[in-house]
Parts: sequence; C-alpha cells; structure tokens
Amino acid sequence: MTIGDFLLVLLAGVAAGTINTVVGSGSLITFPTLVGLGYAPLVANVSNNIGLVPGSLSGAYGYRRELAGQRQRLMKLVPASLIGGLTGSTLLLVLPSTVFKRVVIVLILIALTLVVLQPKVSARLAARRAEGGHGSRDVTPALAGLVAAAGVYGGYFGAAQGIILIGVLGIFLDDELQRLNACKNVLALTVNSAASIVFIATAEVNWAVVGTIALGSVVGGQIGSTVGRRLDPRVLRVVIVAVGLTALVRLL
Repeated sequence: MTIGDFLLVLLAGVAAGTINTVVGSGSLITFPTLVGLGYAPLVANVSNNIGLVPGSLSGAYGYRRELAGQRQRLMKLVPASLIGGLTGSTLLLVLPSTVFKRVVIVLILIALTLVVLQPKVSARLAARRAEGGHGSRDVTPALAGLVAAAGVYGGYFGAAQGIILIGVLGIFLDDELQRLNACKNVLALTVNSAASIVFIATAEVNWAVVGTIALGSVVGGQIGSTVGRRLDPRVLRVVIVAVGLTALVRLL
C-alpha cells in the first residue's frame, strides 16, 4: 500500500465510520474506494467488513446514553443479528467468487436506492409517531425474523444494512428515533463482528487495509456520535451516491 493509497483508505474509513453511526451505508464509501484502487471485490468486501468493526464499536459506545433501558430488547434482537451475520458471511464464502462479483452490482443498486429513499422512510415514521404512536416496545417474532434477514444481508455485503435496520425497528417499535439508532448500531456491530470471525478464520484478508480502515472508522465513530447529528444529511447522501455510482462503473 502506497502512502497515497493509505491516506485515501484512511479518509474513506473516517467517512464510513461517521456515516455508519449516523445513518448506515458507510461501506458504500470504503468498498468502492478499495475496488477503485484495484483490490479484488471479494478481498475488498472481507477486509472492509473486518476493518469497520472497531468503528461500529466506537459508534455504539458513543450512543451509550440512548441505549439506557434497552437491555431486554437487545437480549432478544442480538441473537437474531448474530445468526443472520454468521449465515450471510458463510454464504459469501461458500458461493463462488464469481457469484459475488455479479450479485454485488445488484446489491450496490439496492443500497443506493435505500440511501435515496431513507429521508422519506424517516419522515413517514416520524409522521406516524406524531399521529399517536404505533407498534409497541416489545420484540415480536416478526421483528426478530426481519432483523435476522437484515443480518444475512449485512454478513454477505453490509452496505446500507443500517438503513434496513432503522426502517424495520421504526415500523415495529414505538420509541424515539435516536434510541432506535443506538439499537441499530449495536445490531450492526453484532453482524459485522460475527462475519469478521468467519472471515478471519477462512478467507483471504488484506490486513493493511483492515488496519487502515479500522483506524479511520474509530475516529469516524466518535465524530458520528458527537457532531454527526449536526451534519447536513443531504451532503452525506450525495457523497454516498456519487462514490457508489463510481464503484458500479468500475465493476461494470
């Protein structure tokens, strides 16, 4: 890794850590950056996933105040995320790498669509809550099943799993958005950690990339949990979409 590549991946890690903590979809910054630098898609995905784990931990710690009172909820949802993450990461390694190269194009398109639609989803959830609330504070089997499905997606690819989780949690749980975001950070951390264990044990990992992204994402996690709430989400969204489209062009 050259000095220029190191700085580019480091900055991408900071951006991804910030975006993952505030919204989700930070992998749409780091993964395309790695692909653009010439790393094989499968190695880039695996190394990116492992590198973002410390950033996810940093972001979850930054939201620790909003996690107060959610212990019982997390005790029911974390196992679902764990199962999903292990399943998705296993599928990534069991299926031929050529499958991932084809599927990742579709996954990026799905992720970019979710990024664009996220404001409308959040606005609709806020409107429903303002009309008198919806859902409950209890974890239902349907919610646990959808969280597990999001974990499968996150373990296989990861980009925009945070947006999927916040949407699912907002539909089923009657709680403040910031508290749901804190819950989302813990669930995403669970998925990424589970996938990382599988990847470290069985996959090809570029540890220089892992270390660089980890360093940047830890810083980004703290930025996201402190000043990230004041960042203009429109700017973040434009950056994510632009980088994601660049990755599509590179992969095609």
